[in-house]
Amino acid sequence: MVANCRMARSMAIEVYSQRNETFRVLETISRRPYIPPRSYRVDLRNRQCDCRRLQTLHYPCAHVVAVCAKVLLNVEQFIDEVYTVKHTLRVWENEFPVLPNLSWEVPSTTFELVLDKGLHRNPKGRPQSSRIHNEMDIREKSDGKLCDVCRLAGHNRSKCPLRNYHVGQSSHSGGN
Repeated sequence: MVANCRMARSMAIEVYSQRNETFRVLETISRRPYIPPRSYRVDLRNRQCDCRRLQTLHYPCAHVVAVCAKVLLNVEQFIDEVYTVKHTLRVWENEFPVLPNLSWEVPSTTFELVLDKGLHRNPKGRPQSSRIHNEMDIREKSDGKLCDVCRLAGHNRSKCPLRNYHVGQSSHSGGN
């Protein structure tokens, strides 16, 4: 309430209708010089302000405080009864029932705790593939590598039985 009274001193009030209790409040203090001052419509009869604080909080905003100071009204009439000490004491005057003696001990558990392996972190290193393999990924089995000379399996170029024949033939044909 003190902050609202302090802000209300810097506001300009224009009377729209004294009979309908409607006013226009112009905020003259601006935090930034390039922003124009804002204006709010205050309707005291219907307890409304354009800033919506009066309707939401049921507590007078700075604009209502400024209008009440201008027309010499008591601002306390716009404070809802929920904020009064009498209302607060009425809430706490009721007695709470005393709880009977209750045992707060928790019985021991008889179940086995099973770890969720899905929550484990993956170990360091190369990440594991999460791809689902299908029939396209199945290869035909081969007997291993083939010889470079004769294209047969079971041996390599250095152990090929036809190596000497091919080497001799190629060196003999190269001499002609």
